[in-house]
Amino acid sequence: MQIEMLKCKLHMAAVTQAELWYDGSCAIDEDLVELAGLREFEKIDIYNVSNGERFHTYVILAERGSGIISMNGAAARRVQVGDRIIIASYAQMTEEQADNYKPKLVYLDEQNKVERSTNTIPVQLAEA
Repeated sequence: MQIEMLKCKLHMAAVTQAELWYDGSCAIDEDLVELAGLREFEKIDIYNVSNGERFHTYVILAERGSGIISMNGAAARRVQVGDRIIIASYAQMTEEQADNYKPKLVYLDEQNKVERSTNTIPVQLAEA
């Protein structure tokens, strides 16, 4: 049986541009693409924390070291510059592969600088 697991995510990225008339996609700083383990033209999910929108698009490369996160084409209508988003990618694997798999999680600040990178999320605790 194949299951779909979180492959990687860029957590709380800040949208730096929204280009309606650019080829549809999400342009991401090439350094962040590599750090997260994404690939050019890979399908991604975008979760807009600022407005609740969720949609799919794909990765294109933005200038290395620029911090650019640009929503292009129709996706530009789902964000505003400054919105905080989660960019996630998933992978199909067998249950046996999933038993030992750890996703690549990259946490960003409001300038899209890396705060930390990990492969685990702490267990959520009940509120007191």
